[in-house]
Amino acid sequence: MQTYTALLRGINVSGHNKIKMSDLSLLFESLDFKGIKTYIQSGNVIFQGENLNHQELEKKISDKIFEVFSFKVSIIIKTVEQLKNIIQNNPFIKDKNEDINNLYLTFLSDKPDNDHLDRIKSLNYGSDEFIVSDQVIYLFCSNGYGKTKLTNNFFESKLKLIATTRNWKTINTLISIIDL
Repeated sequence: MQTYTALLRGINVSGHNKIKMSDLSLLFESLDFKGIKTYIQSGNVIFQGENLNHQELEKKISDKIFEVFSFKVSIIIKTVEQLKNIIQNNPFIKDKNEDINNLYLTFLSDKPDNDHLDRIKSLNYGSDEFIVSDQVIYLFCSNGYGKTKLTNNFFESKLKLIATTRNWKTINTLISIIDL
């Protein structure tokens, strides 16, 4: 059995795509996953399952959500090891010692195309910064995520990939829950 974290994109935001965490847990149970734990309403699910391809898991869960709730949800799956590696390699902590309250992680559905990356890297984002590493974008938003241009919608439109963002505290809390 492998432990995974499912990061759901765009549920329970401004009253749209509403899913109670208790219902989400039941949905994961119906897919024969074990050890299911949810964290906050934004769609973070820790679960155990067979060692499967991430795309297969994402599709399986997304299809079931559509079947039960009648709306599509994009999902990004990460293993515990992947999340721990992402945390350990945050350049804004390792190299720049930035305030963790202004740190965010944007998870991507795939590795971005270099041409798309080059286009967005050449633009000015004021005091906000981002660093791309494989399928994750490390974000530093000096005035908070609510005031940045570097949102999920921005990255999705520019990189042509699915993106979902979590703050630094959420990702570290997920690891703490897993390690209990």
